[in-house]
Amino acid sequence: MELKAELEKIVEGEVNTDEKTLAEYSRDTSLFEVRPEVVVFPKHSQDVQEIVRFVDREKVRGRNISITGRSAGTDMTGGPLNESIILGFTPHFTNLEVDEDNLEAMVEPGVFYRTFEKEVLPDHISLPVYPASKNIAAFGGMIMNNCGGEKTLRYGKMKDFVEELRMVLADGKEYTIRKLSKGELNEKMAQSTFEGEIYSRMYRLVYDNQNLIKKHRPSVSKNSSGYDLWNIYDPQEGTFDLTPLFVGSQGTLGMLVGAKIRLVNELPEKRLIALFFKSWESLPDVVNAVLPYEPMSLETFDDATMKLGLRFMPEIAKAAGSNFFSFLKDFLPEIKIGFSMGGIPKLVVLVELEEESIAKLDEKTEKIEAALTSFDLKYRVLREETEMEKYWVMRRESFNLLRHHVHGKRTAPFVEDFCVVPERIPEFLPKALSILQEHGIRANITGHAGNGNFHIIPLMDLSRKREREKITKVADMFYDLVIEYDGSITAEHNDGIIRTPYVRKMFGEDMYELFKEVKKIFDPQGIFNPGKKVGGSVEYIQEHIVKE
Repeated sequence: MELKAELEKIVEGEVNTDEKTLAEYSRDTSLFEVRPEVVVFPKHSQDVQEIVRFVDREKVRGRNISITGRSAGTDMTGGPLNESIILGFTPHFTNLEVDEDNLEAMVEPGVFYRTFEKEVLPDHISLPVYPASKNIAAFGGMIMNNCGGEKTLRYGKMKDFVEELRMVLADGKEYTIRKLSKGELNEKMAQSTFEGEIYSRMYRLVYDNQNLIKKHRPSVSKNSSGYDLWNIYDPQEGTFDLTPLFVGSQGTLGMLVGAKIRLVNELPEKRLIALFFKSWESLPDVVNAVLPYEPMSLETFDDATMKLGLRFMPEIAKAAGSNFFSFLKDFLPEIKIGFSMGGIPKLVVLVELEEESIAKLDEKTEKIEAALTSFDLKYRVLREETEMEKYWVMRRESFNLLRHHVHGKRTAPFVEDFCVVPERIPEFLPKALSILQEHGIRANITGHAGNGNFHIIPLMDLSRKREREKITKVADMFYDLVIEYDGSITAEHNDGIIRTPYVRKMFGEDMYELFKEVKKIFDPQGIFNPGKKVGGSVEYIQEHIVKE
């Protein structure tokens, strides 16, 4: 109760230690349970600043205390879990403004994406980067995890849309982080302040280690592992931008209290081509044949996911806003295709197109159809929104279906976000799946085929000790294989508790030392979300896996 009383004296927001709140904030959608000492719902930036100053002061005095930010709690890696203080942003940090003329929005970390998308954004404007859990996710996690999603192929990731961040740093002050010109950088570095020291030390770190940083840049198109040191300094333009460093940092360098994000005008005409494969072998060739026509997305899910969708079609239909019989009728063509292929396709790939006119859409569709003629696969061109949406709902809802409906087992996301160049997937995937199979683990697969980013969701009975003991053993083998194929251990879900111990393995000792130095520069006392990005351990994973 001592900590609760201390915090109540310095904040206007609520300070909670009741059993219900602590239990809720002990879990996210990962396989971990970490019980905090207290949960605070700060009302404004001043509350956050006061808490940061308090924690930093107490840490200097030798007290074991830290803070972790949390928005919607949809993280799959244990990122928002901590044994000390949790700052919950969804009750109060919900301000947002949309500037339609300049295609910009100001958001706070507690804003739910569904609110932003459905209630605030004009119909013709969008933010095209969001997780599959977009109906329950909030901006704090989306920004701090550098989310990607189904449209990443064309639009990139969250870091490509963040223009400014409002961060409370370790000195307990709020700062605006944005791209700086060379002159602005020099002005910052000339300051005898905490901010000036940060810019001076980060510039020196990036400048002095350019070759090392370049050498260890991931060769895949999506990576959220480690700290993004590759996109800070542009020697040609002389600009210096710390926003890519903070986006994806999982709150380990400071507390996010607001952001300015870029929006886009949507192209009005959309179409979906559903491809049905008998095997994974031809996937890279098909992807390479389709990519020149600039699809907005190339999404994938396997036969196990399709079976899950068929099994729980009433819930899928409800999520799609349809009744069961209408939804089933929409799937009759796919059922016929399954009969003609001798069963459920091994793999379904969704090619989404978006253009400014029907004429352009027709032209692109014809070219893709021509490119597909040399492959032994079935496909459907879907033009109606309801037909297209049924696939997206199935793709997005698969993880929730697994979480709630697999009796005796639960989703155990620990190898669920790797990225390997697409042309190596047919070689990589059988080896990866054999590691799971050899240890008696079955899984479902979805993903982003155009990027080679796949989500393998194992199903395990974690009430059994021998099942829990498989996690780190299998992860070791799995990530050795990812690294052998020059991939990334995490493309968009981030490191969190589950992958931080493998960051050193992915990047090597020299690069990992740079990551540790970055953490020290921003967080000298180690008060922000400890054990994520750097400093995590396999032992901590094993101690905190849920036993249910």
